[in-house]
Amino acid sequence: MMKLLCQSHSPYARKVLVAAHELGLAGELDVVHHETSPLLANDAVFACNPLGKVPVLVLDDGFVLFDSDVICAWLDDLHGGARLVPADAPRRWRALRLQALAQGIADAGIAVRWETERRPPGLRWDELRDGHLRKIAAACDLLERELDDGGDAPDIGAIAIATALSWIDFRGVYAFRDGRPRLAAWYARVDARPSMRATTLSGDTQDG
Repeated sequence: MMKLLCQSHSPYARKVLVAAHELGLAGELDVVHHETSPLLANDAVFACNPLGKVPVLVLDDGFVLFDSDVICAWLDDLHGGARLVPADAPRRWRALRLQALAQGIADAGIAVRWETERRPPGLRWDELRDGHLRKIAAACDLLERELDDGGDAPDIGAIAIATALSWIDFRGVYAFRDGRPRLAAWYARVDARPSMRATTLSGDTQDG
């Protein structure tokens, strides 16, 4: 059984978990929660990933994969069903483009949280916070224009977007539904899937 080191409140770890459920591979993972942050060095995670971040996937032979994109790509090679990364060029590049957009949304959301909650009050930079919020708003505007239903099973782009949006909603970073009815309806459909219901976010970041 593969071991997945993750956090119950990480958008990146949740992306891997949702992908595993969608692929029918969740039962192949031994999921172990690990708290990490830039201020909290987790020795067990650092032993696997020199960046000290989760998710980390430890394979049966001891080889270690890290970064959610890489782990999802690995899982996508383990099954014979429809691929999370489509084979045909138009759908493939659309899915990977959405995955990149989701990564940016999550990264910007984490940066916003540093400037609103986690950094000591006297060191917070409102202009930097607002700059990251503008990125999230612009990304959500693009999603409102371009997202479609995508059919019955989400690809890696849809999974990445749904888990990134779930995190900014969970943390109260940005109200992505406001003024975006298409995006709100799309998210509601994806969020109702069993893979999302089985992997809900919980807990708070521990910095020490």
